[in-house]
Amino acid sequence: MCVESDGCEIEGCSSSDEVRTLSGSMSPGLKSNPDLHPCKPGQKFQAALLRCRSPAAAAGILSFGNVLNYMDRYTVAGVLLDIQRHYGVSDSGIGLLQTVFICSFMVAAPIFGYLGDRFNRKVILSCGIFFWSIVTLSSSFISKEYYWLFVLSRGLVGIGESSYSSISPTIIGDLFTSNSRTMMLSVFYLAIPLGSGLGYILGSSAKVAAGDWHWALRVSPVLGITAGTLILVFVPEPKRGSVDQMGGRIKTRTSWLCDMKALAKNRSYVFSSLASAAVSFATGAFGMWIPLYLARAQVVQKTAEACTKEICSSTDSLIFGAITCVTGLLGVVIGAATTRFCRQKTERADPLVCAVSMLGSAIFICLIFVVAKKSIVGAYVCIFIGETLLFLNWAITADILMFVVIPTRRATAVAFQSFTSHLLGDAGSPYLIGLISDALQQSYATSALWRFLSLGYALMLCPFIIVLGGMFFLATALFFLDDREKAEKQLSQLTRPPSSVKV
Repeated sequence: MCVESDGCEIEGCSSSDEVRTLSGSMSPGLKSNPDLHPCKPGQKFQAALLRCRSPAAAAGILSFGNVLNYMDRYTVAGVLLDIQRHYGVSDSGIGLLQTVFICSFMVAAPIFGYLGDRFNRKVILSCGIFFWSIVTLSSSFISKEYYWLFVLSRGLVGIGESSYSSISPTIIGDLFTSNSRTMMLSVFYLAIPLGSGLGYILGSSAKVAAGDWHWALRVSPVLGITAGTLILVFVPEPKRGSVDQMGGRIKTRTSWLCDMKALAKNRSYVFSSLASAAVSFATGAFGMWIPLYLARAQVVQKTAEACTKEICSSTDSLIFGAITCVTGLLGVVIGAATTRFCRQKTERADPLVCAVSMLGSAIFICLIFVVAKKSIVGAYVCIFIGETLLFLNWAITADILMFVVIPTRRATAVAFQSFTSHLLGDAGSPYLIGLISDALQQSYATSALWRFLSLGYALMLCPFIIVLGGMFFLATALFFLDDREKAEKQLSQLTRPPSSVKV
């Protein structure tokens, strides 16, 4: 039998059961007591609701929210050519959309990291989702005379999405440990490629179904509000570091300045953050430009006409979105399985798997620009293999952070890793690629062939950045064991067993 906080008896529970309270803590099962009275119907519903708030359910809901986070981000990329024609802007102008989004995202990340280490995390998450959902819906009604307002709206969406990306991994980190945490983080970070791919598919499909690209921005907000409500109702607020302390209690909290100094001295954290920046640079540029690059390739091959209609073909966005979904699934699953296997061989498995996958990805991404002029199918094959290898490291990088950073500063660590990766990565890469492409087009006579080649030459910067990221992961491997041991010692110093606490 289980007992709620008001003393009523909950039917259908055994004496060994536990009831999860509204704060997310667990109350031990109690023996039967003749003084208890049966629950009222409303209290039974509340008890059933609380039993649904399991760690697995919470991880599933947070992963669903992460899918929507990235789906909304890349819905714009799915209708990029339509937006460019509607507002009449250049390659660099359209690349500014993603740059403004990421800049606001990364500036807000440290603020939410600070808040996430000190206040109720699920409330911050829900408010962030509600905010970006409303702004995205509103942006679909901006007329063609106000492109600057559309750009500004993407910046506001970045602020809302920043709250989610900075805080949600830390909740999962406090619900699971060891291989279970690796698996749950793998599922959570599967949302990055899955949500990105679904963003292309949603944007393209909604545009075709409605005959208007604006409707691509009116679907994800409804799902976002649903996810925010689910988080408020079903996701618990676990105590920070509860699964890492093995029953201990944190007896002191470090200051924000102390946290920042410790993170700056954490070599594994610094190098893995720089490697993440390289990944973000490539994925940001690819996510924005590859569908447009392949559309121009087909014009050069004379298998498609240049878009002159109000609604442009969405075939390339749909195919690229589907490939991103599949490669994301494969990458995360293969990455988690490979890391688990390699941990039996070496304790440095996490950063080494990331390094090898990054270096392998660079080879196939280079081949995209070699074969695209002659074979679209060959380009898609190279994209498939290159993305699979690139997506291997998403969840592993997060797990590296969990190993080398103590629980009380993880939200800050995630936020500043996000800040660094976006500042040096996808904050500037879409705009930079567009700028290089525009500069090359102005230097030579403009033609369909040169528009295709100029964008390809600009995108060739990505594989070199990916190789640099692989080098940073190798550097992480050198310091990983030392930093993990330091984190374990720091955690033991910050905790003490419950028996030592005086009542």
